[in-house]
Amino acid sequence: MKKLIVLALALVLTAAFAGLSFAAPKDYEFAGGDQGKVTFSHAKHLEKLNNKCAECHPKVFQMKKGGADKPFTMADMKEGKNCGACHNGKVAFDAQSKDNCGKCHKK
Repeated sequence: MKKLIVLALALVLTAAFAGLSFAAPKDYEFAGGDQGKVTFSHAKHLEKLNNKCAECHPKVFQMKKGGADKPFTMADMKEGKNCGACHNGKVAFDAQSKDNCGKCHKK
């Protein structure tokens, strides 16, 4: 009986520490042009996507070192690339709408 309790406790602790070890990747900051810089928050997006990284990776964004250094353009977003895959007014707010510029761009 003691072995079973110790095993159960070990499993619970292992699961607890595994959950604590997951942390969102760092935020990415982009120049953003004349409108001001854009900061992409993994934490905010993961919260909305119930921690499902596969919603974006790798079908929208590749997971490779330096991949976020490639500039994103509003023209790309209009074509449904990068952030525009979701920020199209159907899945998430429309990044093309002038009323929404300040949701991403900060001067």
